[in-house]
Amino acid sequence: MDEEQQKPEELNAPTDDDPQEKQEPADLSSETEKAESQKDQELSEKAQAVKIQAWWRGTLVRRGLLHAALRAWIIQCWWRLILTRIMEKRRQSVLDTFQQEQWAVVRLQAWIRMWRIRRRYCRLLKAVRTIQSYWRCHVCSSRGVIKGQYRISASQMHLELEVLLDSGPCIVTECIPLPIKQ
Repeated sequence: MDEEQQKPEELNAPTDDDPQEKQEPADLSSETEKAESQKDQELSEKAQAVKIQAWWRGTLVRRGLLHAALRAWIIQCWWRLILTRIMEKRRQSVLDTFQQEQWAVVRLQAWIRMWRIRRRYCRLLKAVRTIQSYWRCHVCSSRGVIKGQYRISASQMHLELEVLLDSGPCIVTECIPLPIKQ
């Protein structure tokens, strides 16, 4: 033991340096027994103090670990929430991009279909005008009168012609199928 840690009772205890009366050997053995029992008692008190200190330090460490675990749990919950928001934004952006691409494809297909149908219609219109010009030229040369009507539906051209010549009227009704592929 250090001198600083000695108790006041121990300071008054006899030391080998002090001249004292010599005691009998029987008293000496009882004193040593008392000193040993006193040391044992001090050791047991110290052991109890060490146990209390260990318990308190353990409590502080466990409390610190509990606080650290709670803080980590809070951060994990927050991160999971943020992560779900990030994933939802990514999913929404991918969905928006996909939808824009789909609308672009549909619009392009509609334009191409419109262009093809318009091209077919223009070809049919040109054919009708060609036929009309030949008939008009023929009528002029034969001095007859041609009256006629035509209707164009999705897949057919209905033609009704009435030709009035000197010999008499001639009525022609024709239904011409159009070569439109679907």
